[in-house]
Amino acid sequence: MDSFKTLQDSISAALKSTTHSATRISGADLAFQRSLNPDAGDALDGQNARLLRLAQRLLENAAASPDAVGPTLSDVESIDNNWRAVVDVIDSLLEKADTSLDEYTGVVKRLSPGADLAMPAAKTRPNPARPQDKFIDKPQLSFIHKPMNNETGGFRPLMSTKPHAQVPLAECLKTFKDSHGREQYPHPYQTEIEKYEYPSTLYEQSTPIPYQPFEKTSATYVDTPEAVALMLAELKTAREIAVDLEHHDSRTYIGMVSLMQISTRDKDWIVDTLKPWRRQLECLNEVFADPNILKVLQGAYMDIIWLQRDLGLYVVGLFDTYHAARALGYPSAGLGYMLDKFVNFKAQKQHQLADWRVRPLTPELFDYARADTHFLLYIFDNIRNELVEKSNFEDPERNKVDYVLQKSKEVALQRYEHPVYDIEFGSGRSGWYNVLTRVSVQFDPQQFAVFRAVHKWRDDLGRKEDESPLFILQNHGLLSISRAMPEDKATLISTIQHVSHILRPNMDSLVSVIREAKSEGLHGPDMNVTLQRISDKRDAEREKNLQQRAQSASTPVKATPVVSKPTPLGFTAQHPPSFVAGETPRATNSQFWGSLWSNKPNEQRRSFSSQDINLALPLPPLTAEIFADNKHIEEPSPSLTKLTFIPKDERPAEDERTDIFVVKQLGGRKRKLGEAAEESAETSTLDPMVDDEIMLDEEDSDAIKRKEKAARKAAKKAKKEKERAAALDYDNEDDEVFDYANAPSVLHARDAERKTGKKDRKDKKKDASFNPYAKLADVPKGMARSQKEKSGKSKTFNS
Repeated sequence: MDSFKTLQDSISAALKSTTHSATRISGADLAFQRSLNPDAGDALDGQNARLLRLAQRLLENAAASPDAVGPTLSDVESIDNNWRAVVDVIDSLLEKADTSLDEYTGVVKRLSPGADLAMPAAKTRPNPARPQDKFIDKPQLSFIHKPMNNETGGFRPLMSTKPHAQVPLAECLKTFKDSHGREQYPHPYQTEIEKYEYPSTLYEQSTPIPYQPFEKTSATYVDTPEAVALMLAELKTAREIAVDLEHHDSRTYIGMVSLMQISTRDKDWIVDTLKPWRRQLECLNEVFADPNILKVLQGAYMDIIWLQRDLGLYVVGLFDTYHAARALGYPSAGLGYMLDKFVNFKAQKQHQLADWRVRPLTPELFDYARADTHFLLYIFDNIRNELVEKSNFEDPERNKVDYVLQKSKEVALQRYEHPVYDIEFGSGRSGWYNVLTRVSVQFDPQQFAVFRAVHKWRDDLGRKEDESPLFILQNHGLLSISRAMPEDKATLISTIQHVSHILRPNMDSLVSVIREAKSEGLHGPDMNVTLQRISDKRDAEREKNLQQRAQSASTPVKATPVVSKPTPLGFTAQHPPSFVAGETPRATNSQFWGSLWSNKPNEQRRSFSSQDINLALPLPPLTAEIFADNKHIEEPSPSLTKLTFIPKDERPAEDERTDIFVVKQLGGRKRKLGEAAEESAETSTLDPMVDDEIMLDEEDSDAIKRKEKAARKAAKKAKKEKERAAALDYDNEDDEVFDYANAPSVLHARDAERKTGKKDRKDKKKDASFNPYAKLADVPKGMARSQKEKSGKSKTFNS
């Protein structure tokens, strides 16, 4: 007992010291210390890795019992993701400790060995996001057609037959050269998708068909070829189907479709796509390519690629509810939002990142996968009605139905291509360019060379082992290696926070790659110069694509007849518009000018008539009088006598002339001296055309200058007279002289009142209102004492 007490005290003291140290470290500004001293940052990373490994070992030992599942703490982010599992392990340990203490103190009796064995195992809440086993055998190793990760040519479609074909399959397997000069195969159903005409029911409102109760129905699990045949026979009788996929990419290089959900109006299916015979699911093209069956998917951008890559399936007649939600302006285009909006169903989105390789599926994962398509057709009915209601079929710019169908066709026309690694420019989704541009780092030539070499090494190892490059080495570990450039295994381990079981046996190869890249980087390219080259190259490609689009747009297109009634969007004359990757999309019309001006570059402005003007904002009606030329308008004008010059000596007297008029001030009020002078100044202006005497005959320039000078002089004299009259007040000679001695002042304003003892109420009211600080009461009041500032918006201002 004494030895246990001593051990307990030593453990408590160590825990207290560790807790105090951790609290002091967390209270410091670690980000600032990292930026100030890189060595301190490396030391912190090393200690973090050491503590994570120690915690992982403790959790693995604690979870050795059958009633606890140990989480995997690979990095700092995994702590937040597996926090619940860590708490479960600690709770299990505490429960065991309490039970052992109770047995030790005699509170409860120790169970006999027979009774202990007879007790059922304690039930624990399963974590559907993680398998019960620590490792799962890779299902791709049992595939008949194993994934090939090193293919560099064009992706050849996996189909052996082409149902519902308008163009034979042999014609679709002829290769072509892409913009980079690489050989590619065309989309086998490109012609069928482009010429597809959606049913007219999409342009009509109808009552949504109710879905089957989720709790009272179940889905059929399809995991045999016979079950696939039965499902296919029922799907052929449907008019609309809903499809969704569950994908796994954390333990494979290119990823794999792990599950497929299909629903009709009456039934649901869950298809296991990890079977060795998964390529036999190609028979579903009889439904997926059938133009008489509408396929409804939610966010099908990647689903279309995955179906082509793994199963050889292509979709004709796609309706993507994601683009419908965008066209309607929903705050979110996710399936979870639409389930909540239309069905009031709360999706358990924490299962979205689950490991879908787990077999058998847990009930939670099974229900989650089924819910993705069970309600989708009912959601489609509601969205279609709303699209029709908010569309203007006579205006192509406001036809929301056509917009959604066009976007759905563009998604269905995507092609899968093999991921080709580009060591020079780092292009592609798995290239080093995307990793480098997402973080703010500055590498010297050696570090930049190490970064590219290690990234290439990680990609090669992922292709060889069929593992995700991120599982082999995280991006933060890649950046740490590039910054530190370790040249031995011990330094490499301390640099990386987590060493995966794939990386550990290949560390010698990685160290040699780092050494070689470090030596080659002495004369290697600069990072900023390389990034600028890549940017220039992409700008040149973008400009080339824009020119090609402008040339194709300027090609005359055969006119099509105008149909007055709403017709389904066929897109049979032209291909859907293509978009350049990375290019900012441009609107087809202006928010003010409508479709008056074209936004295509290098396009000649065409002549247009008044019928072509269609402004987005209403303007007043444009009449002919507005655009009429005044020169051509003949208006009656009075006859004007021709002006002739008369010498000054021959002019008649002013009182006998009829071509002079005098502008006089009207009004009979008594004027003061200053006002009279002001009037004389105002009636003498600098402009001879508004003078008090306007001569219709010509005057020489000297006379005009003299008159201007006299007017300025009169104005100055009038101003002085006005100031003098205001001071002396000549009009009131009886005014008394101001008595400064007896006049009330500010300090002695109430002396007379105190002497007489009287005060006028009016004066009292007037004096009471005199308060030099009264204006200060009108300022905004401060915050009351009872209110307290909290994080977020301030309470002082309501706006």
